[in-house]
Amino acid sequence: MPGPLQVTSRLTVPESELSWRFSRSSGPGGQGVNTTDSRAELSFDVARSPSLPEHLRVRALERLAGRLVDGTVTVAASEQRSQLQNREAAEARLTQLLREAVAPPPPRRRATKPTKGSKERRLEGKRQRSELKRTRRSQSEE
Repeated sequence: MPGPLQVTSRLTVPESELSWRFSRSSGPGGQGVNTTDSRAELSFDVARSPSLPEHLRVRALERLAGRLVDGTVTVAASEQRSQLQNREAAEARLTQLLREAVAPPPPRRRATKPTKGSKERRLEGKRQRSELKRTRRSQSEE
């Protein structure tokens, strides 16, 4: 449970760079919700992390720009009744978020021209549509 966060096979975030916060969860649950700090918040400072290589940091900062507050990304989990399960859920969310943020961009699409057959099918469809509309017109317009 506690320990480094394995993001990818080559990227691990040490436990010392993760910051936990616990609070009371909202919603139904009666006395349990009112007395236990089961909501878990996990924060990671992307901008100042020494464990992130520079090129991955730049990519992550760019992709997570909408979620960052002063260079820090925070995820919260409060679905479960137990703090341990919420901690595991928060770790899983942060791992997935970072994995997507540091993933390499997809290969660029190579532009291709339409095939001769696709051009002919498109023009034939246009001809048919034109013919249908022409037959709908009243004879007085022509």
